[in-house]
Amino acid sequence: MKILAFETSAKAGSVALTDNGILLGESYQNTGLTHSQTVMVMAEELLKGCSVEPGAVEAVAVAAGPGSFTGVRIGVAAAKGFAWGSQIPLYGVSTLEAMALGLGIWEGYVCPVMDARRAQVYNALFLAEGGKLRRIAQDRAIALTDLAEELKNLSKPVFLVGDGSNLCYNTLQEEVPGLILPPEHRLHQRAAGVALAAEMAIAAGDPGNADTLVPNYLRLSQAERERLQREQK
Repeated sequence: MKILAFETSAKAGSVALTDNGILLGESYQNTGLTHSQTVMVMAEELLKGCSVEPGAVEAVAVAAGPGSFTGVRIGVAAAKGFAWGSQIPLYGVSTLEAMALGLGIWEGYVCPVMDARRAQVYNALFLAEGGKLRRIAQDRAIALTDLAEELKNLSKPVFLVGDGSNLCYNTLQEEVPGLILPPEHRLHQRAAGVALAAEMAIAAGDPGNADTLVPNYLRLSQAERERLQREQK
């Protein structure tokens, strides 16, 4: 099955094309341009470069959050538009799980982290054993101090991944000596991981549905928080 995957949850954006688990191509951009300017252009050029017609794509996948509110919305909108236009299933996957799958380590803990501001990160925790990934903690927004308490007693190395990796490494490395910072080309969110997560959903029998997919932000936006504060006064 050919899957076109979108990842726009942070500053970097990417699009990937897979065929039955094989990565045919991936386009990645970390230039600061808005995803609304780049993501559909990258998708069009990727399909053309892989000699795949849009009509040959059989499913779409997207990082549905957590992440940048605007970024996630753009990715979900682009993925829905493609899925609706082609009348194919759409799979919204956890940004954090896709990050862990994309890192591809075989042994140790994988700790996806995205900077959520206010001394917090969006985070989950996975254990990789024998090439299989097992979820340890659900997607959440967590304070750096609380994350340090969870990680410092783990017996295996903890591999960071995501745009919050440098923040966590610089802040927590003394308290959590087992932290490992990946090289730059492995650090950021990638659409290939989104496609891998969708492959797992398909294998588990998920039919995919563009109509019911909504972003998972984990917490309210600043505008929503300010509105609630005004209403409570």
